[in-house]
Amino acid sequence: MKRIYVSFFVAVSFLLVLGASQNAEAFWGKDKSEAEIQKEIKEEKAEIRKMVKETLSELYKLQPAAREAISQSAGYAVFSNFGMKIFFAGSGTGKGIVFDKKANKEIFMKMIELQAGLGLGVKKFKLIWIFENYKDVDEFINSGWEFGAQTSVAAKLGDDGGAFAGAISVSPGIWLYQLTGDGLAVEFTGKGTKYYKDDDLN
Repeated sequence: MKRIYVSFFVAVSFLLVLGASQNAEAFWGKDKSEAEIQKEIKEEKAEIRKMVKETLSELYKLQPAAREAISQSAGYAVFSNFGMKIFFAGSGTGKGIVFDKKANKEIFMKMIELQAGLGLGVKKFKLIWIFENYKDVDEFINSGWEFGAQTSVAAKLGDDGGAFAGAISVSPGIWLYQLTGDGLAVEFTGKGTKYYKDDDLN
């Protein structure tokens, strides 16, 4: 009887592994050549870079002082959760780039919503992070960032002027602009949101 159970377990395990393997091959495109995969990666990077350029242009029109804040920063990041061509589908709900000025390089990142709802119930949004310190840039890239389920932060400077006018104070030295269809949001509610490196694009 014990031998029957063992055989049954082995058979089930084999079928599960086989099914997972077939699903993975179908998902990643078994018939795609390395050249085709690299072409898709290149296209997705170009799409994200285009989004970054358009987002910054929109931000500078709404808040001209943001240009100075970004130029004087240790690094910054731009994310969007819509209007993207996602070739490597997954659980991520958004993509973006972190610009590390110290290392003079760009790092592609993903943004995942662990719970439904983000930012005042708005589903379409763009986020611009600004880091005053290099250590925060490094931590964001290598350790990621996660907003807890009940995280809520509000604009610290509001209309007082200065380089960070209209930005949201996330923590000391870290600022965030949130763009929605209505313009700049002065309050941000992040519900279970996590940021991490995009291994497919880096």
